[in-house]
Amino acid sequence: MSLMQAILIGIVQGLTEFLPISSTAHVKVVPVALGWGDPGVAFTAVIQLGSIAAILWYFWTDLKQVTTQMVQATRQRKFASVDFRLGLGILLGTLPIVVAGLLIKALIPDFDNSPLRSTAAIAMASIVMALLLAVAEVWGRRRRGFDALDLKDGIGMGFAQALALIPGVSRSGSTLTAGLFMGLERATAARFSFLMGIPAITLAGLVELHSLLTSDMGGVSWGPLLGGLLAAVVSSYGAIYWLIRFLQRHTTWVFVWYRLAFGVVILVAIASGQLQNS
Repeated sequence: MSLMQAILIGIVQGLTEFLPISSTAHVKVVPVALGWGDPGVAFTAVIQLGSIAAILWYFWTDLKQVTTQMVQATRQRKFASVDFRLGLGILLGTLPIVVAGLLIKALIPDFDNSPLRSTAAIAMASIVMALLLAVAEVWGRRRRGFDALDLKDGIGMGFAQALALIPGVSRSGSTLTAGLFMGLERATAARFSFLMGIPAITLAGLVELHSLLTSDMGGVSWGPLLGGLLAAVVSSYGAIYWLIRFLQRHTTWVFVWYRLAFGVVILVAIASGQLQNS
């Protein structure tokens, strides 16, 4: 993998990690469509650390407040405080994806080459999630703001987040969809989705970084890896900033139509022989 290829993949990763369109799908499909091949699960997970750096940067004040207030609430036994419920919801909401990830590691050791990661499977997942997001957009009441979040929201989003282990589902897309179904405002659902993703994406990136380092870097040199990380940081920050402001004034329909088109185009390209179902 060249430095320019890694930078482009990092930009794709950053732009799509926090938009509800599936970073895993785009990080695999875009390089394959350009003839570079699948960058692999390990490289993809490692450059996701760039997205984590961006979200820590963006939400540092919020994270510091939630952590501080959660510790104080625990000491003072004020378990009904908003920050305590928010922090506990994020922690408990991380458990489903951790458990599901461990089961996949144990039961599907060659998940990198699993049929679930095939291009056709990604396309189908994109279409299904587009339809679910459309239903959530129509039925969601969108009456609850950030101060109304509770433990049940964290657990509900946590189970939705676990679905993102299926490539093409989109962690941001599944949690945003769940948030709308639970009656959250669009911007609130997106913001909570970002915070929910910090532990999950960090754990995945660190695990795969360890795997990459113990497998002689998987054929990827440090230059491209660092280039992809830096590109992911910058593009992730821009995506977070843009999406929160976009959802304060607009619906999610643009993502519904994009995901439908993305999935259909992939299936048509596979059927016509222009794209390999790898």
